[in-house]
Formats: sequence, structure tokens, C-alpha cells
Amino acid sequence: MNRKIFAAAIVISLSSTAALAQGEGPVSYEEQLARVEVELTYQAPIAGVENDYWFNYQTDLAEARKELTKDLRGSSDAEDNRDAWEEYRAELADARGDYAKEMAEKGYPVGQVRVLTDTGR
Repeated sequence: MNRKIFAAAIVISLSSTAALAQGEGPVSYEEQLARVEVELTYQAPIAGVENDYWFNYQTDLAEARKELTKDLRGSSDAEDNRDAWEEYRAELADARGDYAKEMAEKGYPVGQVRVLTDTGR
């Protein structure tokens, strides 16, 4: 199994369990994926550099949250909810990708974290 998929599955499982424990009830697959994407958002500027790209990224995240709230308020059924969560996930992923690309183009190192497992070798 691809490690990224495995890691995402673990996060989805944990977030679903946490949501049920908090009394939120079951969540859609789209919401689970969006919650994984939220975990992937940058919590600090790349290379510690607060520039226009960082502030634009923060604005994109805020706009995505605002749009999600509006869409969920206006939803009339489960399909509308799933669509809202999928749009939110896509907007977060696009914002993260755009920010990382812009910073890389400016020469700032965009790191990757890899989790290695003991394979018994």
C-alpha cells in the first residue's frame, strides 16, 4: 500500500473516531478527506519567511473556510454537504500547492517529511 494512502487512512480513521466520540455522528468520505487536507496545511511560513505569498496563502485558507461555512448553511441534503466538503478540500489543496510552488520558484526550500517504517531488513 502506498505510504501516503496509508497515512491518510490512519488520519481519516482517527478523525472519524474523534468525531464520533465528540457526538458529531458519522461524517462523509468527502469531509474525512477535507479533514486530512486541513492537517496538511502549512502551520508556519516556508523557511520562516513571512512574505506576500504567505499572506496570500492565509487569505486563501480563510476564504475557503468562509465559503465552506456558507455552503454548509445553504445545503439542503447530504449531496450538497458532500459537494461543499469536496470543494473545500480542493481549495485547500490548490492553495497549498500554489504557495509551495511560488516559494520554490523564489528559491526557498520546500521540505518533505517522509515516514520510514521498519521493514525487518
